[in-house]
Amino acid sequence: MTTTPTSKNIPIEITEADLPLSCPRPQDSLWNAHPRVFLPIDRDSTHGKVTCPYCSRHYVLTHTK
Repeated sequence: MTTTPTSKNIPIEITEADLPLSCPRPQDSLWNAHPRVFLPIDRDSTHGKVTCPYCSRHYVLTHTK
């Protein structure tokens, strides 16, 4: 997994090990966190993508080989 970007416009890369995906993630700061929400992401596509409805963070599923 990559480190947390400082901008919400930069996609956060996640792997199968990060699933199920929730936002905020366990390693995120909680001082300004919104309610935890689980985000559905397509495991079968080449690059599954999802955006959090609360904070608009973009997540991209990367497949490791």
